Amino acid sequence: MKMKRYGLIGFPLSHSFSGSYFASKFEIENIADCRYDLFPIEQISELPALLYEFPELRGLNVTIPYKEQVLTYLDSMTGAVEEIGACNCIKIDNGKLMGHNTDVCGFEAILDPLLLPQHRGAFILGTGGAAKAVAWVLKKKGISYHFVSRSASSSNSISYADCTEDMIHNTKLLINTTPLGMYPKTDQAPDLPYQAIGAGHLLIDLIYNPARTLFLLKGEERGAIVENGLRMLELQADESWRIWQGQQ
Repeated sequence: MKMKRYGLIGFPLSHSFSGSYFASKFEIENIADCRYDLFPIEQISELPALLYEFPELRGLNVTIPYKEQVLTYLDSMTGAVEEIGACNCIKIDNGKLMGHNTDVCGFEAILDPLLLPQHRGAFILGTGGAAKAVAWVLKKKGISYHFVSRSASSSNSISYADCTEDMIHNTKLLINTTPLGMYPKTDQAPDLPYQAIGAGHLLIDLIYNPARTLFLLKGEERGAIVENGLRMLELQADESWRIWQGQQ
């Protein structure tokens, strides 16, 4: 039986969701000719050597910090990847790498049932590849947004230091795309005036471990609706599988 290999590149990968998800999927669905491995490469420049070492690779997921850096290694990409500037799923066919972005599918799926009329503007915490995918979905839905980071880097971004209570009070959708609060550093949270959050707010954290980050807990205690990233990751994984199997 010829084994088909899939995997995840990023660094570090000590608390990866994908490995256990696909191991469980293969067992439940009795898929015996596939395996999913973690490849914690320290530099994106190690990707060609990885592909050479494992010629049976048929697909890769891409996580922090390589969603943007990986673009130069792709042979082709979807329009969404080109527009967003980030890739988190690669299909490998006859040695050619095709880039996809399943972040958009996962985020849109968890956002849609939670949206209310007051969610007309958003703050996206972070500016990495996941933040760009979130921005793409918000733009598609006609929701205005600003990025929030340690320092303002463009006309569409502000720094945490400049994020006032009034801004938070008037912006009812807050999305954390940073690793702040991820296990084991669960005592961390984006530096925001949380006292300005109220019952009309929706807080989404792309982190899934812990299930309630400090960011979400602070919003929840102020009456906000909160959602973590677990369902998004599950949807992303399923979409990746469809892409690798040629069903997308």
